[in-house]
Amino acid sequence: MSRPTRAPGRLARYGFGTAEGDGGARAADLLGPDGLRLWQPEEQEPADEAAAELLAALSRAADPDLALRQLHRIVEAERRTSGGSAEGRTSAESSLLAELHTDPGLRRRLVAVLGASAALGDHLVANPDHCLALRTAPDGLAPIAEGRLEPTGGGNAVAALRTAYRLALLRIAAADLTGGRGLEQTMGALSALADATLAAAYEIAVTELAEGTERPRLAVVAMGKCGGGELNYVSDVDVIFVAAEDADLPAATLVATRLIHICGLVAWPVDAALRPEGNRGPLVRTLASHLAYYRRWARTWEFQALLKARPAAGDVPVAQEWIDQLAPLVWRAAERPEAVEDVRAMRRRIIDHIPPKELEREIKRGPGGLRDIEFAVQLLQLVHGRVDETLREPGTIPALRALVAGGYVGRADGEALLRGYRFLRSVEHRLQLQALRRTHTVPSEPGALRWLAGALGFTATPGRSAVESFRAEWVTHAAEVRRLHAKLLYRPLLESVARVPADGLRLTPEAARHRLEILGFADPAGALRHLEALTGGVSRTAAIQRTLLPVLLSEFADAPEPDRGLLNYRKVSDKLGSTPWYLRLLRDGGPVARRLARVLALSRYVADLLARDPEALRLLAEENELAPRPPEVLREGFLAAAARHTDPVEATRAVRALRRRELVRVACADVLCRAGALAPAPSRPDGANRPARGLVDITEVGTALADVTDATLAAALRAARASQPAPEGLRFAVIGVGRLGGYESNYLSDADVLFVYDPPAGASESAASAAAHAIAEELRRLLGVPASDPPLGVDADLRPEGRQGPLVRSLAAYAQYYARWSRVWEAQALLRARFVCGDADLGAEFETMIDPVRYPAGGLTREQVVEIRRIKARVETERLPRGADPATHTKLGRGGLADVEWAVQLVQLRHAGAVPSLRDTRTLDALAAAERAGLIDPADAAEMAAGWSLAAQVRNALMLVRGRAGDQLPRHGVELAGVVRLLGRDDPGEFLDEYLRTGRRSRAAAQRVLEA
Repeated sequence: MSRPTRAPGRLARYGFGTAEGDGGARAADLLGPDGLRLWQPEEQEPADEAAAELLAALSRAADPDLALRQLHRIVEAERRTSGGSAEGRTSAESSLLAELHTDPGLRRRLVAVLGASAALGDHLVANPDHCLALRTAPDGLAPIAEGRLEPTGGGNAVAALRTAYRLALLRIAAADLTGGRGLEQTMGALSALADATLAAAYEIAVTELAEGTERPRLAVVAMGKCGGGELNYVSDVDVIFVAAEDADLPAATLVATRLIHICGLVAWPVDAALRPEGNRGPLVRTLASHLAYYRRWARTWEFQALLKARPAAGDVPVAQEWIDQLAPLVWRAAERPEAVEDVRAMRRRIIDHIPPKELEREIKRGPGGLRDIEFAVQLLQLVHGRVDETLREPGTIPALRALVAGGYVGRADGEALLRGYRFLRSVEHRLQLQALRRTHTVPSEPGALRWLAGALGFTATPGRSAVESFRAEWVTHAAEVRRLHAKLLYRPLLESVARVPADGLRLTPEAARHRLEILGFADPAGALRHLEALTGGVSRTAAIQRTLLPVLLSEFADAPEPDRGLLNYRKVSDKLGSTPWYLRLLRDGGPVARRLARVLALSRYVADLLARDPEALRLLAEENELAPRPPEVLREGFLAAAARHTDPVEATRAVRALRRRELVRVACADVLCRAGALAPAPSRPDGANRPARGLVDITEVGTALADVTDATLAAALRAARASQPAPEGLRFAVIGVGRLGGYESNYLSDADVLFVYDPPAGASESAASAAAHAIAEELRRLLGVPASDPPLGVDADLRPEGRQGPLVRSLAAYAQYYARWSRVWEAQALLRARFVCGDADLGAEFETMIDPVRYPAGGLTREQVVEIRRIKARVETERLPRGADPATHTKLGRGGLADVEWAVQLVQLRHAGAVPSLRDTRTLDALAAAERAGLIDPADAAEMAAGWSLAAQVRNALMLVRGRAGDQLPRHGVELAGVVRLLGRDDPGEFLDEYLRTGRRSRAAAQRVLEA
């Protein structure tokens, strides 16, 4: 094999020439006979084995060209300082190169520093002997890199301190770059170095005081990253100066001023702007002055800054006393009404001040940067650290670990934030180490990006460069940090927890019992037993429950029966507490916890449904999941569930489970729709490309429940027909009547239906009738099978001849009956008839057949009008339960549902034959059409609509509150209070007065229509 003819080509394999773009030509000069003499250009190979090892080390540097140039400059400087001409000396005579050949540890550390930091390389060029600070110790260990300052001698104290600082920084950087220290150890060492530098500068400043000046009691308190033990390579060091007494102030101010000046000369600027009043305030204050300011004037961000305070230098007891006395103020800061929003607003302002061209490259202040993590952690500390002292950690990483351990942050979220924090801090360290200047912006130049990727350990892989790998990981971390920042910083539970006094968060038995009594629990001892069962032990589940329960107790207390809310929560938690998603959903799922508390405390109906299907509470997490589903989506889903089973019982069980889930959806949306900030706000377009429906009024609830019933009947009919033999071509349809037909179902409504069939041509009528009866009976049986799901009764009592008549009739039989024997009340019942499921053509034919019956062309005779009035009066007398209060009975009471419906239906029977707009099965729609047609006075129409709507709302609310059917609004007690609360009102007495007033007006209006 022939060798290449040019050395640079071979050197390029070591990584030289990449930055220079010269293929290694410059490296050949520096390494060749006229340079370091590590490379033989003729043989195109290292000069010897030692040279090969040094070349290999240089090739592993973040920037091999930079490392080589710096090493060459250091050797040249060494030659100059040792005397003699460069021409007369050989590379073997370089003591540094000799050390590098014999000390692999020194070689690895020095080359890593030279390839990563031009600034430290320049320092070593100026001070070649400092390279030996990285030598391996006689015991084989690396030099200590804990941030200690080692005496360097010399007359000038400040100069000696600067030298000691640079040597310590050099050792820390070497340990960091060679894997001798992890990120946390590096940050700790840099913070310890800052402490030592502050302490040394403090002593220098004290010694410079005028003779006879008494040493002041002055504390230097570290703040910011230094206070948190997470300092980076180049940063202002934030401090606050605290004097013990007024007498200390003059000398203390001199010492503080001189300390700032010395540190600026030695290492970095000292920033005291976090002190009270910032740069406008005095540099040094007494302990008493500090306390007075923080008690009266401090803003939320100032308490947030105090999370990282710790003694750094000077009079440590004074610093510790200052911290201890301010701690109670810090841990009460989150209870301010504006505290949580203040922290959020501060984060937004920081982003707003970033120049637009740097926004996407800012790893500290930009979205998805370090500040996102720090602000989220600090806000959680302020809110939860009031009672959990394990969270009172000044450092971001220890605080985040404590939040995860305490259950305040999910394990996966916590790990993602830790990974993001470590990555971003590592990028920040490498950027700052290069030139030892303060920067947090990822460069855009290709060469600088290549260097950064190399410094972080990224290497090229097939199909992907090191820079591309770095960018991919950066984008991934930034996106995850941004997502988790929004999730944690804007978690609704935070504001709720912040509003609970600190004593209310301490769920010790005594404190809990006292708080339960204050919150209005009727049985504090029983409630305490529930709390102990939920929060007992040291498990993570118990820790999360201890976080959630103070907020939930406040929500339960807003309900008329707090004890019931807590009991229901205990039942749900007992069933789901061991599942991994349950408590995580309550803690992290936006308003889920408070929504759950509201529905459990206000609605026995929802609590019973959740007890049967606790996983349905996932619906509370998504706004769009609390919107009723479109009817076509429901029907498709229910039919698909039934089709997956050949056994009709199993098919119907699957359908009933879906119905239960939909009832939870509608009921939860109904309970929450008047809950202010907890109310769902669906935004998803539905299948028909319309906005997702919400439960804005009672008609939406009735429609949603009717849609669920329609889909249930359709799926059950499919299962019934699949299990019952029938003549081929037999058509069968289900017609909805009553509240189902009028889209006015409530939570416990039966399905009022008529069954109609049409035999195929040439088939036996008796065989077709028997098959249709079998299908109808099977449908009713399947939906009536005992199960844990809410029952759906199928009621066909409104059929011709009622219970004495056949369950199913043919279309022709219906036509014959209605033509010959139907009475006016049956025509009235048909006003709400509509096709529900089965054969759509047959349903349409049925509706066409009954139209002349329910919409008579000539209206009603006088006798028929009198008959309707007589029947209504009899219904009021006979069907109103014994002892019922007619003023507050929602269905049959004065101005309630029946009054309005009878009046509207009378108008329809009299005029719908001539006014097609009246042909509507919905009560309010028909009422509105009658008003537009001039058949009902607008004022009467408004009173009737108000009366019907309020009665329907109260009737549904009663069912939600009680968990069982009921039409009577009580005049006092917890059920009245529950209805009032659920409907978004405050005062039960005022609400009852409104109901009675609305009912009277509705009754009067209905009477005028009935008697017209």
